[in-house]
Amino acid sequence: MYTGKTKNLGVIGYPIKHSLSPVIQNAALSASGLDYAYIAMPIAPEDLKTAVFGLKAANFSGFNVTIPHKVTIMQYLDEIDDTAKFIGAVNTVKIENGRLYGYNTDVIGFINPLLKEGFALKDKTVVIFGAGGASRAIICGLIQQKAAHIVLGVRNQAKGEKLAASFKDLADIAAYDWHDEAFTAWLAKADLLVNTTPLGMFPNVDTAVPIEWEKVNRDAFVYDIVYTPAKTRFLQEAQARGHKILNGEKMLAEQGAASLRYWTGEKVDVEVMVKALREYLAKNK
Repeated sequence: MYTGKTKNLGVIGYPIKHSLSPVIQNAALSASGLDYAYIAMPIAPEDLKTAVFGLKAANFSGFNVTIPHKVTIMQYLDEIDDTAKFIGAVNTVKIENGRLYGYNTDVIGFINPLLKEGFALKDKTVVIFGAGGASRAIICGLIQQKAAHIVLGVRNQAKGEKLAASFKDLADIAAYDWHDEAFTAWLAKADLLVNTTPLGMFPNVDTAVPIEWEKVNRDAFVYDIVYTPAKTRFLQEAQARGHKILNGEKMLAEQGAASLRYWTGEKVDVEVMVKALREYLAKNK
């Protein structure tokens, strides 16, 4: 039951009606007996500054930040932690004693599911499809975990090379057109393949990144950060060839759980969040 003592949380973005963060966050809060309520708030770019200080004035405990505000919001924060600075984006804001603190939990969201599967990234070769915002956070996580080689396969080579160049002093990283023979050669060496593109996401479930599976290392772990559908064409093809697979459900849940720890100081059950997500998606196909 929500009362005058209930603390407020939420997510801001534009558009935001597609967000499933309220589903998983409220499930975790309820299961943990935490007196908070989490809502989605559509905030247009031109209203961001007003909204941020409005949430502060309304005594919100914190909020998540999604597209298109993850970078822009940084100018309105009092402090930003080192990981968020490294990534260059904030997805979690904590409000405490009138100050705004920025964090990024996307790295934790990506890394923790792998570690829980027993997959250690140190000295591994990782092939990433895509060069968008999600790729940047993932690259930061791979660097923190001491991956040996990071290879980007992209549609827009100029964009990929720009992203790779921003990490060239920190990692062995390169970008290739994903049809390039040099990129294909890396597939045989890959310990981990990661799809960060929207290819295969509902409703475009018949799409997938171009990949010659017969040239992929047979022992490669395959990870798709998409979670609708639960098994994209990319994951289906990987599983059919005997690869161990992982989708984006636990990434979403882990980054949400990390945000909740910043706001409440409590560790919540990630599996409760995953269960709530699956049940919601099953009912709303």
